[in-house]
Amino acid sequence: MRGHHSTQLAGALARVRRNGETRDAAPGAPTCPGITPCDFLDTDLHPLDMLAEAFPPNGMASGVRVTQVHGVRGLQLPAADPQALSFPASRVFFRCDLFPEEFSIVVTLRVPSLPSKKNQYLFTVLTQERDTLLLGLRYSPTRLHFLFLSEDAAGAWLTQVSFRDLVLTDSQWHTLVLAVSEDSFSLTMDCGLPMDIAADVPFPASLSMRGAQFFIGSRRRTKGLFTGLIRQLVLLPGSDATPRLCPCRNPELAVLSIPPILRGLTGQPEDNEVLKYPYETRLKVTLGSRPPCTKVEDAQFWFDAGRKGLYLCVGSQWVSVLAAREKLDYVEEHQSLFTTSETLGIEVFVIPEAGLFVATANRKATSTIYKRKVLPLPEHPHTPGPVIFLAVADFGPNEKGREFSVIYKWSQRKLRFTPYQRVPTHSARDWEAFEVAGEHFLAVANHREGDNHNIDSVIYKWDRRTRLFEANQTIPTSGAYDWEFFTAGPYSFLAVANAFNGTTTKVLSYLYIWLVGSFQPFQSFLTFGAADWEVFRIGDRLFLAVANSHSYDVQMRAQSDSYVINSVIYELNTTAQAFVKFQEIPTCSALDWEFFSVGEDYFLVVANSFDGNTFLVNSIIYRWQGYEGFVAVHSLPTFGCRDWEAFRTPTGSYLMYSSAKEPLSRVLKLRMG
Repeated sequence: MRGHHSTQLAGALARVRRNGETRDAAPGAPTCPGITPCDFLDTDLHPLDMLAEAFPPNGMASGVRVTQVHGVRGLQLPAADPQALSFPASRVFFRCDLFPEEFSIVVTLRVPSLPSKKNQYLFTVLTQERDTLLLGLRYSPTRLHFLFLSEDAAGAWLTQVSFRDLVLTDSQWHTLVLAVSEDSFSLTMDCGLPMDIAADVPFPASLSMRGAQFFIGSRRRTKGLFTGLIRQLVLLPGSDATPRLCPCRNPELAVLSIPPILRGLTGQPEDNEVLKYPYETRLKVTLGSRPPCTKVEDAQFWFDAGRKGLYLCVGSQWVSVLAAREKLDYVEEHQSLFTTSETLGIEVFVIPEAGLFVATANRKATSTIYKRKVLPLPEHPHTPGPVIFLAVADFGPNEKGREFSVIYKWSQRKLRFTPYQRVPTHSARDWEAFEVAGEHFLAVANHREGDNHNIDSVIYKWDRRTRLFEANQTIPTSGAYDWEFFTAGPYSFLAVANAFNGTTTKVLSYLYIWLVGSFQPFQSFLTFGAADWEVFRIGDRLFLAVANSHSYDVQMRAQSDSYVINSVIYELNTTAQAFVKFQEIPTCSALDWEFFSVGEDYFLVVANSFDGNTFLVNSIIYRWQGYEGFVAVHSLPTFGCRDWEAFRTPTGSYLMYSSAKEPLSRVLKLRMG
């Protein structure tokens, strides 16, 4: 990342010894006389499409297939022929045999899961005589490694620059841009924030390509052979390719140059003409009642004959592909859910093979979990799934005066949650579960200890050895109310809503970024009794909304309008590498934001709880209207509204809110026009 917090974000440098001790490259290496290193290609600094270069002039290489996944075409290499795609370096290095000192490599790929200790090559450049690796790019499940040969009078060694904490093996399309300039190495993934590494070994100014051969997807042997799909592999000499690609409407598929065979089919065959290139696509359509959508069904279709809709399984959700466009018409009450006391929060979740659940955090009584009643389903054999936990934030002491929050574990045998672990907390207000680089974490928002609001909140990490959540990091907070985790490109962020420092609600709330194994401060926001953060995306844009609840200072008499205050929506500015204010919305002691979508429309609903005189205030639904931002479209009567949850079932879309002032929560149904 350049600019704010311009440290090495997620990189590591390793050097592998070869022919003696590890050394730095010597200056003053020879260059081609009369020309600059950028003049070596016949492309005059235009992109060199290495995939197109590797194809024979008359069509497809033997064994290479064109495969379509998620509507995007890519190349699948043959498992038995690691040399299927290759070409001699002399084909492009005929003016000068030196590799450029400054360049970019652009890769678009889709990678399936890979064992943790396995590596696969995207491309290599090898000497033909001694099989020496001159240059290469390979990846593991969480890292990308750039390799190059360095040498001096004492010998030669292989330098490896590693970018860590990447998520590549998720069976999704990604576009990577590796930019190299002397000792600076930068990686941008899906037009996100760049990872920068300042290496102690610069890229050589005199890396000779004489007698070398390019190999796509291999190191000339089957070990480490690329098994995914590759759509783009481009070398751009002399400049950083990122400004050419970003910003982009579909950053995971940003295009600099792709081979003609992947740009589209040759058109409608005439007479008995066959397609010029072999072409395959995997297509399966399921009929009948709504099937499960898991990794097994990923990229498969389901046709709902009743609704006459075609749906595609993406991740864990069925996404409408062909159906009448849904538009929100109005909201009506669907169910009144009477609770044992006022409810401070609700959580809607699905447990595979068990159903849809709603957990209510009751204020003065035992909290309750409700299950949606559905018609009996045919029994299926149980397949082991992930371990499911439910963490409850207890904000008061028990009968012995001790403060604990409890983590519960779902029992597939008993079909209920059972106590698993007690964690010391202090007037806890929220738990946030998230995953970073394959590790699982829980963050608790500690609100106060006695009268002291300036205390540490704690991030716990799942310990595979003890099988417990162990304290991993403490973060100073001031009356913490909420945590919100999200990712932007390859980076992981955690936002805390600070509500009160003991004297005023006008305090700074913070956004933290994951760096070198812990969260570090990234940006601060001036908030007023912040009670909630909500992160959401609209197209390529990333937003962060804060719910401000109260403007108060102990040295000033609270006015009735101190609860009527603006809440703020921020948007990520990738150029400034910071969130900037996008829109202010007047709210009445806002305690929660909830983002949801209907068809192609996007909405935010706010939990307005108190206007200074009464708890009977309307909560508002805002619709995204592009240049206008969010505009109020529906006003919903609520009483002491504390929390909103949006969810969908096969019967429709719903909103549910809880009340902190009466033992009643309501389920509202969204009616489509």
